[in-house]
Order: sequence, then structure tokens, then C-alpha cells
Amino acid sequence: MTDLPILPTISTTFIVLSAIWVAIGWVQIAKGKVEKHKRTMITAAVFAVIFFVIYATRTVFIGNTAFGGPDDIKIYYTVFLIFHITLATVGAVMGILSLVSGFKNNLDKHRKLGPFTSTIWFCTGITGVAVYLLLYVFYKGGETTSVIKAILGS
Repeated sequence: MTDLPILPTISTTFIVLSAIWVAIGWVQIAKGKVEKHKRTMITAAVFAVIFFVIYATRTVFIGNTAFGGPDDIKIYYTVFLIFHITLATVGAVMGILSLVSGFKNNLDKHRKLGPFTSTIWFCTGITGVAVYLLLYVFYKGGETTSVIKAILGS
């Protein structure tokens, strides 16, 4: 087995934990367990913030890793990565809006946003794991460089 990079492995673990806690929270609210739901969703948000801090710190100080797989699938990876980044951005914004509406007890808005936000977050978690696997497990990561270079493959 190859050595896995520590920071991407840790950050990916936290985003997976966040998605799992969102799923647990969804079940809790369906069962009417409001206080447990609230605590679980706060925990999910904390896991997401930990992911983001690790990811942002690594990006600023180390850079991002370019796709190191075969050139003939690089374009598919790039399109997939852009899709993942878009999902993650929308999911983060929707997550903040969902949390704020819940904390403000604006439950009509929260009930509308929650399922949509959760679905986006699950997709973000799944595509995030796929990006991690493609970068570090299935293929050896390419050059570690700036975000723009990694996305554009320059």
C-alpha cells in the first residue's frame, strides 16, 4: 500500500463525518427528536468547518495536487472536480442558511432548506471522496501547486 498524504486524508475524513452526522440528524428530526437533531447538526457543521480549515490551510501553505492519472481521462477528472467544487460551494452556503434559519427558529424556511441542503451535502461528501481517491489512491498525485494550476492542469 502506498503512503497516503496526511492532511488530505484527515480533511476527507472530516467531510465524511460531517455527511454522516447530517444523515443522523435527518433521521432524528424525522423521529421528532428536535434537541438531538440540533446537537447533531451543530456537530456536522463543526466537522465541516474543521475540514475547511485543514483544506484552506493546506491550499495556502502547500498548494493543491494536480491529477496524476492518465492524460486521456484528465478532462473527465477536471469536469468532475469543477462539479464537486460547485456542489461544495452551494452546499456550504445552503448549510449556513439552514443553520441560521434553524437557530432563528424560522422553521418554515428551515424545513424547506434542510432536505435540499442535506442532499447537496451528501453529494458533496461522495464527490469529495471520489476526488480524494482519484488524486491519492487510484493514481499517484501529480505536482502540488496552486489551485488555478491544479484545476486547469497547467
